[in-house]
Amino acid sequence: MAVAALDKSIDAKPRSRRRKLTGPQKAAILFLCIGEKRGSAMLRKLDDEEIQQMTRAISGLGSISSEAVEEVLTQFLEGIQKGSGVVGSFAIAENMLRSLLPSDQVDGILKDIRGPLKERDLWGRFNALSENVIANYLKSEHEQIAAVILTNVKTDVAAKVLPLLGPEKMANVVERMIRMEAIPTHMMRQIEESLQKDIMNAGSQPTATEQHQRMAELFNKMDRGAFDAISPDLETALPDAFNSIKAKMFTFEDLVKMAPMDLARVMRGVPGNTLPTALRGASQTAREAFLNALPGRSRDMLVDEMDSMGPVRGRDVTAAQSTILDYARSLADEELIRLPLQEDEDEMF
Repeated sequence: MAVAALDKSIDAKPRSRRRKLTGPQKAAILFLCIGEKRGSAMLRKLDDEEIQQMTRAISGLGSISSEAVEEVLTQFLEGIQKGSGVVGSFAIAENMLRSLLPSDQVDGILKDIRGPLKERDLWGRFNALSENVIANYLKSEHEQIAAVILTNVKTDVAAKVLPLLGPEKMANVVERMIRMEAIPTHMMRQIEESLQKDIMNAGSQPTATEQHQRMAELFNKMDRGAFDAISPDLETALPDAFNSIKAKMFTFEDLVKMAPMDLARVMRGVPGNTLPTALRGASQTAREAFLNALPGRSRDMLVDEMDSMGPVRGRDVTAAQSTILDYARSLADEELIRLPLQEDEDEMF
């Protein structure tokens, strides 16, 4: 009762005599209503000037009656109901999360929400599309949207797509690409969502490039004898596709093309007798390349271990070589070594 009486004496005067609250004061009341923890989180989203205004408003607010609080909340709700509303988007949600939670936790939440858009690497998949498919899609888009999209694809892809747009549109798109400034996050999200809906989801089946890469990985793990047995038939039936797959393959024998220091690093990281088992089934050329990448003492120890092993089964050799290949790829993914993929080789002039 004492508190109620105090409120009444300070603020619950007749409505005509009640002090008029300013915008910052009303905002301060809303902040106080949602609690200190949530209010502090919202403050972090304001700029310095807004924070100063809000701090001054909260500091000088004093005691506010329940009737005044209710009036502010009512005005806020009425404003929403009359159409001012609120706007929510993925970008806004992401920004709010990143201001409250650690980055790794935010990435996990967004991955679950974003689903295929993030997990399937939209731009990586888009780059793998045929330039004709990309060009046909961009022909129906505004020049600015086309410029944004081509700015985010690989330069070699963009170079092939641009001429297919026609001289006039190509010139307009290139000009916009040159003038391109930072793209607002919400606009980039809308473009990505449109791409996902209009072009990526349209073909749920893997692209030819993806399928060839998958087959290359499969052949890499296949028994060498089995692969050699089916190769002639595949070369006859599917010459272009099979050559594309072979170009993407990276076999145990290809490891000899690595820099000696990289090759030595791979050998140091494989467990147990994996290396001597793999080399027992390798060609003489590959075996010599592996041995030459090691210092003298390590090389002699490896030769002694190979000589003392006795006969080795073919499937054990294949498994050991596959283990070394997988380890080499993992090091390459971490950019600790470089794999000499055929498609990366420099053209000679």
